[in-house]
Order: sequence, then C-alpha cells, then structure tokens
Amino acid sequence: MLVNLTNSSVWLYLLAPVLGGVYCLGFAPLDWWPMTVVAIAGLFYCVNTKHVNPALLTWLFGIGKYGLGASWVYVSMHVYGGATPILAGSLVVLFVAFVAALFCWPIGWLYARAKRGNPMLDLVAFTACWALLDWLLTWLLTGFPWLYGANALLSTQFAGWLPIFGVLGASALLVLSSCAFVVAITAQNSRRLALVVGFLPWLMAVPLLQVDWVDAKARRSVALVQGNIDQADKWRPENALRNYQAHLDLTTAHWDTDLVIWPEASITEYPQQAQLWLEELTLHARKNETSLIVGIPGIEVMGDGYRFYNMALGLGAAKGRFSKRHLVPFGEYVPFENLLRGVIGFFDLPMSSTSPGASDQANIITGVGEVAMAICYEVAYPASMRRAASSASVLATISNDTWFGASFGPPQHLQIAQARALENGRWMLRATNNGLTAVIDHKGRVTAQLPQFTAGVLRAEFEAMVGTTPFNFWGHWPLLVFLLGIAGLFWHRVSKGKQTST
Repeated sequence: MLVNLTNSSVWLYLLAPVLGGVYCLGFAPLDWWPMTVVAIAGLFYCVNTKHVNPALLTWLFGIGKYGLGASWVYVSMHVYGGATPILAGSLVVLFVAFVAALFCWPIGWLYARAKRGNPMLDLVAFTACWALLDWLLTWLLTGFPWLYGANALLSTQFAGWLPIFGVLGASALLVLSSCAFVVAITAQNSRRLALVVGFLPWLMAVPLLQVDWVDAKARRSVALVQGNIDQADKWRPENALRNYQAHLDLTTAHWDTDLVIWPEASITEYPQQAQLWLEELTLHARKNETSLIVGIPGIEVMGDGYRFYNMALGLGAAKGRFSKRHLVPFGEYVPFENLLRGVIGFFDLPMSSTSPGASDQANIITGVGEVAMAICYEVAYPASMRRAASSASVLATISNDTWFGASFGPPQHLQIAQARALENGRWMLRATNNGLTAVIDHKGRVTAQLPQFTAGVLRAEFEAMVGTTPFNFWGHWPLLVFLLGIAGLFWHRVSKGKQTST
C-alpha cells in the first residue's frame, strides 16, 4: 500500500484543482510538458492517500483541467456571443462542472472500487480507469476529445507511440509511466519494477520515433488562404460578396499551385445563392488545372423543412463534397434547445441549427489524390480521421478559430491537428480564417505557418503519402483489449475473493 505522507486530507482537496490546472500547462501555447507528467503523478498520489474520496478528488482535478484548458469557451460566449461577463462566466462554470463530473469524477469512483492495495495492480487499475474515460470522451454525448495527455508531448520522443497506439493509447502509457514513479517513491515494495515501468515507455519511444511507417509518392504545392475576416461582420448578408472577393484576391497569385484551400465558411452564401461565384472559381481552377477546396454552408430541402450543413466543396480539378460530422455543442447545435434559444445571441447564430453529415462520406478527389477532410472541431476525433485517412494521400482541415480570439483554443487546436498527422502518417494541411494556418508533416511537425490575426496565403510544399501506420491499421483495438483484459482480471479477483469468504 502507498505510504500516507500527510495527515490532513483537506489540503489534498485544495491541491486537486491546482493539479488540474498544472496539467494544462503542458499543452500549447505554453508547452511545459513536464507539468502534465507531474500533475498526473500528483493526482495518483492524492487518490491513494488514506481517508480521501477519490471520486471527489478526480472531479476537482477536472474542474482545474477544464477550467483552464477549456477557458476559450468564455471568449466565444462573451466576445462573440454577446453574453455579459456574469452570464458567460456562469455558463462556463456549469459547462466545466458538467464535463468534469461526466469524464473525471468516474475515474476516481471506478478506481476506488478497483484498487486492492497492491501498488503495481493499483497502478494498472488507475491507468485503465483513466484510459476508459479518455475513450468515452470520443463519443459519449457526442464527446469532448480535448486535452489528451499525449498531445502535450508531441515535441518529445514520447510522440513515437502515436503512430502505433494513437493519442488514446499513448496517453494511457503516459499515465502508466507517470504514476509508476509515484509507486517507486512511496511504495515499500516493487520499487525496481515501478522504475522499469516508469522509464520503459520513454526509452522505447526513442527508436520508434525514427521509424518511417509510410513512404512519399510525390511532392506537391499548396496555397492555404487565411482571409482574417472579422467575426462580427462575417455572417452579415451584406458582407457576403466582400468576404468572397477578399479570398479571391488573395488567391490570384497562387492558381499555379496543385491545391488551393480556403477556410471554413469562406463563402457565407449557400451554393444555390453563390452559383455564379462557384462557376467563376471553377473556371479559374480548371484553367490552371488546380484543385480548389472551399468552405461553404449547405442547405437541403426536406419534406419537413430544411437541413443545414457545414461543408467543404471541391472545385476545378477537385471533385466531391464533405459535410461536417461532429458538431460543436452550443455552437452548431444547441442541447436543451427549448431552454437556451434566445438566452444569448450566440445560441441564435445561423450555424447553430446545423445537421451532421453522414459518418461514411467519401474523400474529396483532387489532382494530388484523395484528401481526407475534417472541418474545425472534428479534427479532434481520432477514429473518424483514421477511417478517412486510410485511402487518402493527404489530410486537410479547414477551421474558423476566430471564435476563440487570442486564447489557448487556437494553439491547442493546431496541436490536435499535429496528432492526427502523426497517427496516420499523412501530411496535414490546415487553412483557417485568422490562424493558425499551417502545414504539418507526417511526423506531426509544423513545417510552415502564418502568423495569427493577419490576412495572407501560406504557400508551401507537401508530400502525398502511401502506406499505413499501425494505428491506422488497427485503430483503438489494442486499447480496448487492454481495458477488457483489466476488467476481466479484476472481475476474476473479486469473484475469487467472494468464493474464499464463503
């Protein structure tokens, strides 16, 4: 059993939310990744101290984690949603408390029932509880796959695990390693084994990072357009032509590239309304044998009314369209709509009644091969990107992070896109309205980037790739098998204990 180093559990309850905030310091834009390791280890120590409530501790940890790490939600509600500071702050507090209760509280609750007093078994049990909740973050109530631990370590050798196990599996290894050092320091037995478990993932990651799982088949050129359109003016109907013309003017000198990508909702009219503009763009692109992808809202007439979509449309040498599958809660659809409509202007914006696209959409076909698309927030979903990337030559994401101003949101979003590139062994082309527009190579490294809050075009080269990473081949199955194995082990131990007692 872990040694109790404190006599007062009160301080641990005060420490837990601080550790949650410290956890976030490892992510962009600060990138103090050792802080994430320390925070995970600190939480493991807290939940193993005598006379504490592990569920309450992990919930408080989640308050700090999402209170700082997802603080960008406040910017969108207050600055662009028109909510007063008190109202926006209250909504953020409710959001943070709910997400922490849904995805952090159960870690402690499950762990309190799984731990058996054996330091190494408890270490594995805690890792399994954390990994299970990370997995639930990808789908439960549409999910909130943000702030995965491994994202904070993309600049370290630990990134070598992402092409094998993905961000969820790599995050589980990070938790296992971080907590093993706590066992090595505090446990009376198993210290050598704990040190091995702590250091081994770091040591093994070094050669893994050098492995090239995929090959380059061609080098291509791309122009990523960053219009820097003011969010307050973007959706005004009278500004639609001006928005379009701004992107067209930026593109004029770059029609000779193989691929041109405009950001999310760069055209703010529906295709039926913007037909002349689309024809003009098609003419430019075909004349130069260029593939063009633009962000545009879509509308579909149904028997019971209309359905709205957030789309990417291929023009010129590009063919196909893609509709966003994973919608932003409170941004593109409003949970508890009858209660929240009209509370603040943010919930009444045109895109807040968006419908999700089909989960099995085809990639956009271009002159550089298939392009696997993700629109804004949905690039955070590893499984969706993995399925689309399996037949693609390159990944692309279009976004409008203007909603989040100069907060942590845009740098974190870019970091997430880096993880998708590394997992799938594909270059990622990221076009945004006001940053951070970037080109990311198949190792997850940013090779070119535009400054935020400026209008411009990022012209760069990328490589169309072939081949498959282990993660792209088997997805999250190794992690799920691990979780099922741990569940089976503890069920067996519990059953055996009950038989012995009878």
